[in-house]
Amino acid sequence: MPSIESYELLLAAAAACEDKKAEDIRILALDPTESGLTDYFLICNGTNERQNVAITDEIELRLKRDFGVYPNSVEGRRQGEWILMDYVDFIVHVFSAEKRAFYGLERLRKSATTISVDDLNAELKAAIAATRAKTSKPTKAAAPAKPVAKKPVVIKKAVAAKKTAPVKAATKPSAAKPAAKKAPAKAAAKPAAKTPLKPAAKKAAAPAKAAKSSTKPAAKKAVAKKAPAKKSATR
Repeated sequence: MPSIESYELLLAAAAACEDKKAEDIRILALDPTESGLTDYFLICNGTNERQNVAITDEIELRLKRDFGVYPNSVEGRRQGEWILMDYVDFIVHVFSAEKRAFYGLERLRKSATTISVDDLNAELKAAIAATRAKTSKPTKAAAPAKPVAKKPVVIKKAVAAKKTAPVKAATKPSAAKPAAKKAPAKAAAKPAAKTPLKPAAKKAAAPAKAAKSSTKPAAKKAVAKKAPAKKSATR
């Protein structure tokens, strides 16, 4: 079955033939069992060779401008009596009046059916409707899949909540450790304050001992002085 683009290209080529005043424009739908080369023949004729070249130039220009499509091959343009343009899905035949009557492609293709531009437009609309129906079916079937996609999201949130809970509990010991470190620091500070007092006490005791030791020689001297006095008295 021809594609939508093939219908559009064929209609554009037929419109180009009409714009260049081609005569007796016919579209032949070929039997696929007899012809595997193409699907359609677009046949027309001009009044002279120059008009035939103008018709083919207009077809090539319009399809290139509107669709970006070029013919695979073009034959007979130099003579202009029978110009053939191959667009794969359809072939354009532009004849002079004498050559068209001589070759008679319509007689050679007896199994082909002649269709008008209106029939081709109807086939194009049917092809567009069929493609839209095909594209709309998968979207309806994919709609019930939305609730399934929400369940894994809820599970992920629960797992994330479980993972964050141990993090909060782990922060508590980290806050308690600095407090435990500070307590020994205070205890260590108390002995540090007491230790400077010991040298001071020793210094205060040293003069006291020196004073005691100094009083003993003085007393001995006094006793020594008194002793001769007693001896003189006895004499």
